[in-house]
Amino acid sequence: MANFAKPGGPRFSVDVYQNEYLPEGGREVNAIVTVTAKGGGAPAGPGASAAVVLMVDCSGSMDYPPTKMRNARDATAAAVDTLRDGTHFGIVDGTHVAREVYPGGGRLAVADPTTRAQAKQALRRLGAGGGTAIGTWLRLADRLLAGAHVSIRHGILLTDGRNEHESAAELKDTLDACAGRFTCDARGVGTDWEVKEVTGIASALLGTADIVADPARLTEDFTRIMESTMGKEVADVALRVWTPVGSRIKFVKQVAPTVEELTDRRTEAGPRAGDYPTGSWGDESRDYHLCVEVPAAGLGQEMLAARVSLVAAQPDREVQNLGAQGLVRAVWTDDMAASTSLNAQVAHYTGQAELAQAIREGLDLRKAGDMDGATAKLGRAVQLAGVSGNADTAKLLAKVVDVVDAPTGTVRLKAKVAEADEMTLETRSTKTVRVKK
Repeated sequence: MANFAKPGGPRFSVDVYQNEYLPEGGREVNAIVTVTAKGGGAPAGPGASAAVVLMVDCSGSMDYPPTKMRNARDATAAAVDTLRDGTHFGIVDGTHVAREVYPGGGRLAVADPTTRAQAKQALRRLGAGGGTAIGTWLRLADRLLAGAHVSIRHGILLTDGRNEHESAAELKDTLDACAGRFTCDARGVGTDWEVKEVTGIASALLGTADIVADPARLTEDFTRIMESTMGKEVADVALRVWTPVGSRIKFVKQVAPTVEELTDRRTEAGPRAGDYPTGSWGDESRDYHLCVEVPAAGLGQEMLAARVSLVAAQPDREVQNLGAQGLVRAVWTDDMAASTSLNAQVAHYTGQAELAQAIREGLDLRKAGDMDGATAKLGRAVQLAGVSGNADTAKLLAKVVDVVDAPTGTVRLKAKVAEADEMTLETRSTKTVRVKK
């Protein structure tokens, strides 16, 4: 049985930021919930309870140019070198089928100097050829990870092309089957892959997505991913939200470090409570936006609108309360200044969510040939990026539009945009900046 709160692991805390005051008849309560895990991130020593499967695209397109395949081999070897002793691991060769590269036999190896050397030797035999059916890679990874008696199960997936040898429905079925069983970071190398496919994989499996436009940067990226994975200590953490009779959750979304919709991922957890998955945690902090609709009440009345706690659980295993809790309140007042004041954290992250949406819609309109619509949406994105201090996103937008006046969102679409620049903006559109508390 998984030990979710092992000694020396991270300690969780919950902080709630909100304006609890509502006008007479007001029913919508918004709060930013900051979850912080501290004291973790340190190596847990030999036999640490983690397993990782690296899925490497070996389709024919990985040979164009030939350096791409070499870079993928080198990056995977670097990730293997970053594995902590005792970590279970395996490598999968992905084409229109999935094949075990190392160790083989339907099992995972245990990292030590010998197995790391063997894995890197096996990587030298990887070559490019065949098609792309990403669902088969994920299902093999799931089978391998399921056989390891560990709490942290993680995948790293690299692709350079579109998922052309299975249907979108088949990939979705695979993601539905794998969700909650392991987390997965997904990377697209070059510019011939589909952004929505790669980001969709990462979103469904509660991992990160990014573009590595220059294959020479793969080693750096894979090493960073594996270092982050080795820092995870508590798996399958969920936000448990309880609401009183007559109240309902309008939405729950992660808003930092990225925007991620969680509302539809709720699983029931007893009377008037539901769990929203957040994946694995190390030493880190994340922000969530919770919106609750409460029953109308009279002036001077107050109520507990929601109680947020943290639990760690896996399918068919014990659920453990992680000992952190935050309260969301509602107070009705006739003080207009109090009831109309928008909490700074709520305002900031509302803008960040709108920024991500404006970028996605603007790029979709641009691809569809609606230049006026694209200009309006991307102009709004420039304006929001400036207001929130999201300098990284502002720089990416400036590669797609000429900024005439950022405060008013006045822009012109660039006549020529490098494909890598457009794909980078789309892939990183959900990355946010933290509000200054």
